[in-house]
Amino acid sequence: MSWCLRQVSQCVQKLWAPQSQQVRYRYHKDKLEKGKLIRRFGYEESLLQRGLLPHVDGKKLPIPIYEPKNSWTESKALFGQNDYIDILGNENLHPTRTHYQIASWLRGVKGNELQVLIRKKKVLGKGIFPYSNPIKWRNINKRVKYLYKFMNYKTNQFVVNKE
Repeated sequence: MSWCLRQVSQCVQKLWAPQSQQVRYRYHKDKLEKGKLIRRFGYEESLLQRGLLPHVDGKKLPIPIYEPKNSWTESKALFGQNDYIDILGNENLHPTRTHYQIASWLRGVKGNELQVLIRKKKVLGKGIFPYSNPIKWRNINKRVKYLYKFMNYKTNQFVVNKE
């Protein structure tokens, strides 16, 4: 039964859906008769490839007018104003206390990254920072933990101080 059904379906397919064969009429001779193929019609090349040229064809760019720099701006005029405090001033005011633009845990710090981070934890841990920036607080704690392990396990503890 399946053989008969297959034969019938093949005949129906040949009658209702005949195979078509494409006929190509493109020959090399026809291409030559049309002429050269035009590519990038209307495109203007912005790069100069004709050789060494000083400027692009057309209007030259304007030269800006020279204006001397103001040497008496506030930042330049007040640069180093507190440098003399440790020499001429009293001993109550240290030069590091005049660095207002620096974060409080960085003023006058002398130490490695672990010491700076411990100082930062000490300053910021008392306020709202751990609750307002939990991811940064966690990263600081992770870094302190890693550096503490590194200092204790991977550095030479038997270094003799020669004084």
